[in-house]
Amino acid sequence: MENQFLNLMIKMARQGGEIALDLIEDSSPTLKPDNSVLTQADTEISLLIREELKDMLETGEHILIDEEEKDYTKVFDQSFLESASYTWVVDPIDGTRNFSNRIPLYGISIGLLRDLKPWLGLVYLPSLGEMFFSDGKGSFFVTGAFSGKERRRPVLPVDQPISPQSVFYGSDTFFKDYEWDSSLCQMVLPSCAVVHLCWPAIGRGCGYFFKANIWDFAGSWPVFLSAGLGLRSLSSGKPLDRIDTRLFMGRGAETWRLREPYILSSEGNFSRLQAAISSKP
Repeated sequence: MENQFLNLMIKMARQGGEIALDLIEDSSPTLKPDNSVLTQADTEISLLIREELKDMLETGEHILIDEEEKDYTKVFDQSFLESASYTWVVDPIDGTRNFSNRIPLYGISIGLLRDLKPWLGLVYLPSLGEMFFSDGKGSFFVTGAFSGKERRRPVLPVDQPISPQSVFYGSDTFFKDYEWDSSLCQMVLPSCAVVHLCWPAIGRGCGYFFKANIWDFAGSWPVFLSAGLGLRSLSSGKPLDRIDTRLFMGRGAETWRLREPYILSSEGNFSRLQAAISSKP
């Protein structure tokens, strides 16, 4: 069954990537009511994935959470989520603002939770030809994805020592509410959650300050876990290990947005990164 679902993920990522590469030069961007960006690629990839999952969704054993869903509250009920074995969580284009400006840091994210815990996941960065995926047993990093030069290597535990040379990723709104102690290391803001979450799993950065939506992390969740990294609450250090609606805002456009920020890091690096972050007065 793992292979069936994973093969479907890979198929959807390949087809979605073709759409993204075809449209990046003229993506027909518009603004949603919350001023986030929507492009033709978001819409087309969402429709593609919905069509591929249609038969499974009709069984009641599968649920879909899609960023482009019109009513985010449709499945926002813990009992309803627990009634299904599998939850697909999809971001057709993560980093849409980058994509709409023809910046190649964007990705397609597809996660499949089993009993609301991370299980299978895939993140594809079409313009970079990079892909990360988890098959339920291990995770892999692919270069030259969907080309004749494809190369694959396993994602292995990583615990990057932090030094002034290190890179820590911040969310695009970080400096609105927080300050960063740059004596620990440099913070950079590429503005694409799936990049921030996947790259530290192969040693490209020591972590990420994260406060976003379920679709931003579901595809990369099993990947960074394979690297020995976790999402831990900034305030308590408690790791995120299962979906619970109480962790999310539960209202309007922010229905699936986490209530509090998290730090992606190794367990050993968490306390140093946590200490480098302070709230603005």
